[in-house]
Amino acid sequence: MRFMPVTVYSFALAALFSIATTNGFAQSLVMSSTTSTEQSGLFAHLLPAFKAASGIDIKVVALGTGQALDMARRGDADVVFVHDQPAEEKFVADGFGLKRLPVMYNDFVLIGPQTDPLKVKGNDIVAALKKLSARNGAFISRGDKSGTHAAELRFWGMTGQAAQKGSGYRECGCGMGPALNIAASSAAYVLADRGTWLNFKNRADLGVLVEGDTKLFNQYGVMVVNPAKHPHVKVNDAQKFADWVTSAPGQTSIAGYKIGGESVFFPNAGK
Repeated sequence: MRFMPVTVYSFALAALFSIATTNGFAQSLVMSSTTSTEQSGLFAHLLPAFKAASGIDIKVVALGTGQALDMARRGDADVVFVHDQPAEEKFVADGFGLKRLPVMYNDFVLIGPQTDPLKVKGNDIVAALKKLSARNGAFISRGDKSGTHAAELRFWGMTGQAAQKGSGYRECGCGMGPALNIAASSAAYVLADRGTWLNFKNRADLGVLVEGDTKLFNQYGVMVVNPAKHPHVKVNDAQKFADWVTSAPGQTSIAGYKIGGESVFFPNAGK
């Protein structure tokens, strides 16, 4: 067997390491984000466009917004893309994020059996939840500190009976897709983001029952993790993503994502 001379071998190994560092490890980010952006299919559309523009790969860890923010607080993510504005603003105020930038919005919808046995259909989410509570309707809550869960709790708070949600209320402690699956299999009601609903295939007898209420507005924001808290974060590449997703090309890419011809998210950076 012939062996490569040590000096040649060392040079070749160093060259390979340099290439790997340039094209692989250094050009990748970790993004903590929500299950809604992942399960709606947006990232499969958006991230290849960002890579084509920047050469940077992004690994997405999809969690509830609360968990995504906790992940970033620990320094386990370089950038955060979530949808709970009060929690995002606190994340920045506490020094964990450099700046919160609005990116896009869609809306929440109340999903339930198309027969609507509790007659909640309409455009008033608070009135619908009052009916569910009074009639002990089956309701699946994500119960996972996600942006959707936070919104749901806000809506329950507006009913004046947040502590009395009825005997049919159940928390699954799960993502949006699994919550919809449980609702489909048990003919229950559930609050969902429209993007995940549009991409959801196992609908059974479910349909959209409450929509159009201005309270159901669902804003998404992006934040670069503060290197003053975690010096190892890839702040420059993370900022490239934040800048791109709020730029004209990024906003155009978001607007171009549709399911069945229907827009899923609406860009609103800078507004």
